[in-house]
Amino acid sequence: MTAVPTDFGLVRRLAAEGLGTALLLSIVVGSGIMGERLSGGNDAIALMLNTVSTGAGLAVLITLLGPISGAHFNPLVSVLSAGDRDLAAREALARVAVQVVAAVAGVFLAHAMFELPLFQVSDKVRSGGGQVLSEAVATFGLILVIRLAPRLDPGATPALVALYITAAYGFTASTSFANPAVTLARSLTDTFAGIAPQSVPGFLLGQVGGALAAAVASRWLLDTPRPHS
Repeated sequence: MTAVPTDFGLVRRLAAEGLGTALLLSIVVGSGIMGERLSGGNDAIALMLNTVSTGAGLAVLITLLGPISGAHFNPLVSVLSAGDRDLAAREALARVAVQVVAAVAGVFLAHAMFELPLFQVSDKVRSGGGQVLSEAVATFGLILVIRLAPRLDPGATPALVALYITAAYGFTASTSFANPAVTLARSLTDTFAGIAPQSVPGFLLGQVGGALAAAVASRWLLDTPRPHS
């Protein structure tokens, strides 16, 4: 995982994290609402618009804000970065708080744009072992990309993250939340992108498990064998 840029102050780094996370949730929820309105009840079309919008938005946000804050937009990324000592523990905690608050703000912004009630609670149940496993797989892949790409091909990181999420929307049963802040915030929208609050713990469990597995795998893959004396 790349070190967090140090040429920008803490306030600016946190602002970049908040802005990016809020816009990401606005894209996810807003494109879901638009897709549902335009699809005439065809969930496949709605999901396609949701997927393409999210992938495209991620690529732009990471490219623009990555040089300022590292463009984590995800508590798991910030916590693992602190574990790697690329980020101070105090800043990691501040980032997590900002990411969660900004994610909720992004959901409210999407509701406002489509003239929906700002505060909602989702009734879309996403439960079962397959959903939890899907979140573990989705998060494993995302964290693996985030940790390997900057070491192997730094310039490709925004595109690789965006392309992986685009793919994971289609191949995982959960449509790849892969982010605790996103999961919590999406429980507050009763729209296409929502998740019922009772389904959140299972998603969080899968995400944490997938992230830890990816951290172990990436360390092993990047470990350079010492030459024999």
